[in-house]
Amino acid sequence: GLVLGVYSSEKDDGAAHLTSAGDAFDRLVSGKLRALLSLCGPPLKKGKTRIFHGLHQDFPSVAVVGLGKKNAGINEQENWNEGKENIRTAVAVGCRQIQDLEIPCVEVDPCGDAQAAAEGAVLGLHEYNELKQKKKPVVTPQLHRSAESEAWQKGVIYAEGQNLARYLMEAPANYITPVKFAEHIEQKLRSFSNVKVHIRQESWITTQEMGAFLSVAKGSAEPPIFLEIHYLGSANTDDSPLVFVGKGVTFDSGGISLKPSSGMDAMRADMGGAATVCSAIVTAAALKLPLNIIGLAPLCENMPSGKANKPGDVVRAKNGKTIQVDNTDAEGRLLLADALCYAHNFSARAIVNAATLTGAMDVALGSAATGVFTNSSWLWTHLYEASILTGDRVWRMPLFEHYTKQVTDCPLADVSNIGKYSRAGGACTAAAFLKEFVTASHWAHLDIAGVMSNKDEVPYLRKGMAGRPTRTLVEFAARLSQDSHN
Repeated sequence: GLVLGVYSSEKDDGAAHLTSAGDAFDRLVSGKLRALLSLCGPPLKKGKTRIFHGLHQDFPSVAVVGLGKKNAGINEQENWNEGKENIRTAVAVGCRQIQDLEIPCVEVDPCGDAQAAAEGAVLGLHEYNELKQKKKPVVTPQLHRSAESEAWQKGVIYAEGQNLARYLMEAPANYITPVKFAEHIEQKLRSFSNVKVHIRQESWITTQEMGAFLSVAKGSAEPPIFLEIHYLGSANTDDSPLVFVGKGVTFDSGGISLKPSSGMDAMRADMGGAATVCSAIVTAAALKLPLNIIGLAPLCENMPSGKANKPGDVVRAKNGKTIQVDNTDAEGRLLLADALCYAHNFSARAIVNAATLTGAMDVALGSAATGVFTNSSWLWTHLYEASILTGDRVWRMPLFEHYTKQVTDCPLADVSNIGKYSRAGGACTAAAFLKEFVTASHWAHLDIAGVMSNKDEVPYLRKGMAGRPTRTLVEFAARLSQDSHN
């Protein structure tokens, strides 16, 4: 199969404006492609496709996809590169059409940006069907006759990173337990000589005095794990690392503050923070990014049992602060509190944590963007600029003292794990809580609850867990590594 792009006409002349690869193919078939496109009615709209059969013996089926305007670039209103997004969408649609025809291999027109085309192809074809007997045919996308193989390969690596996060988030909680999550990541990193993986057991967590993390873990029969990854990509292994921290609740029932049963199955993806940061490190290693990265993922289940946290219990975090657990379903911040304290051991250039933390974040932004709370404008700028390129957007949220007062005004302890006006600004009070465990001057908290899954909002992702914002984290790390070189 072959996927070719066509641009919208700037004038209403009805003529097909093919990419250079489309032009070359049209010459190969003596102008038949253009002729067929003009016979098929109005020009192809953005993201729409037409399939032609029997045009050339090497390509029995050709999918022509609409790319929108040729000169589309950064859209200031949308905060992304529209041209790249158009390519990702069009290529994904074309590749799925070829897959529906059960053709095992598809060549893809780079459409002027081979990295974006590769991302569209690899992200668009991914589907979690490990546990089904009937599976969709596997389609291998490759670059169609172009010198842009390096950019294509980079796009493949970026997309495979996000697909790893999607795989981990989508898998049932009895398949991805804390131990199995850690083992899966260790296996992915085994081939890299500059990566060390430490799978820390409960005894180690206890010696670290991570009382907040352990208080959540004790409600489940599954033992907790603290996963620690060291990627030494910098020429100087002593360079200050970027530290990624990810919430790793492999199933969240809500604990004693039990969630409603409707939709609770989606809480297998409550380890989305750990999945995205660990996948970003796997991707950074594959790209050989020249910087040091440390990944930290506290992994456990949040279950109701005779040993579980009870509303009103007080637990002690690693930095000595006491926490009143007023809602056992606000458990992710307890794990992160201890992991963030531990992250300060590494003299980090920056600490970035990701977590499916609050339903309030989904209410605020929906699936349009990841909410970012940060004490550093430098860090925000890097994350924002990275997200424009990836199309996986971020949006800055407030870290006002206004919210801090709502978690520190607590009857029994230093802080409460929910704000005192429980429903007001829930994503903001959660961020204010985390800030109580941070002293680093460059820290960002990414609340990814709203972008956890995809229904149809991102056209190049199928329905299911989204693995967002893995590519933005990778692009952010890449920009940081360029920064240190300059």
